[in-house]
Amino acid sequence: MPENGTPDTLKTDSYDYRLPPELIATEPASPKDSSRLMVIDRAAGTVTHTVFSEILSHIPKGCAIVYNDTKVIKARLFGRKESGGKIELLINRQLDAVRYSVLIRGKVKPGTKLVFDERLRAEVLERCQDGSRIVHFTDESGGILTFEALLHHLERLGHVPLPPYMQREEREEDAELYQPVFAKHEGAVAAPTASLHFTEPLFAAMKERFDTSAITLHVGAGTFKPVEADIITEHPMHSEIYEIPPQTRELIDSERKILALGTTVTRTVEYYVRTKKPFGECNLFLHPGNPPRRIDHLLTNFHLPKSTLIMLVASFLGLEMTMKVYNIAIEERYRFYSYGDAMLII
Repeated sequence: MPENGTPDTLKTDSYDYRLPPELIATEPASPKDSSRLMVIDRAAGTVTHTVFSEILSHIPKGCAIVYNDTKVIKARLFGRKESGGKIELLINRQLDAVRYSVLIRGKVKPGTKLVFDERLRAEVLERCQDGSRIVHFTDESGGILTFEALLHHLERLGHVPLPPYMQREEREEDAELYQPVFAKHEGAVAAPTASLHFTEPLFAAMKERFDTSAITLHVGAGTFKPVEADIITEHPMHSEIYEIPPQTRELIDSERKILALGTTVTRTVEYYVRTKKPFGECNLFLHPGNPPRRIDHLLTNFHLPKSTLIMLVASFLGLEMTMKVYNIAIEERYRFYSYGDAMLII
């Protein structure tokens, strides 16, 4: 216990580390399953280095696997204010049938009208305390667009919302690469990155060997937000829309061992375990002080310092082991973040 009485596991600075910039992946491995994989066996106390294509031989026999079938939308739009002045808009999440939480680069106040082209416009309805805005979109007739109608315009005009740390513009191939092969339900503005390592043959082989079920959680831009509070429990966790189908709820309610493909699956399952709500908004923050109750194993990537994601990893491994694993990854020159390498915690 530190002198100030706060355990290290609750201090944000405990989850900091220094990453050489060249280890930030700006391109995925090719093929995707040729990325590296670190396997951490908690019971044996071992760390094994392998490649992702070998993952099926490391997954414990008899466990069930849950994946996130959300699909990344082209959520970044470039336009201008009707009065002049360029703006950049990133859709964060859908609030209801016609309203959206968005992040806008540029000064805009409620009532400002935005123009993307002759067929797509938006109006700023409200400015939120966190700096985000609430908008609705309209077409050339002035009619307010539903999400399904908006998707057609995003496909025409939108851009793949690559994370800012990649520090590069999107390329045509990112529309396919920054998308899991099993993506199905549109709504995410960031990819569930543990899923990006799967090729279609590897995913098919996994479904043949293991029982698999899906959840849907639409990843929001808040996933990249660092924890700014000194004490992690004071961090306001972002909310994301989720749904768990009956088959997956049946699995969760059973006693089967579960491997979660990613932090999004983990939070969704654990939120359901705590609330028994099959759909809604998930804002669960997992960390060593609030560890998982249902998920047994985790596949994930290497995450940003002081992020809620590295704290979630610590809820499985503990703080000391988590930082040890990250140091090993840096020493062994693993590639970090969304297009980077993976770890399997068993």
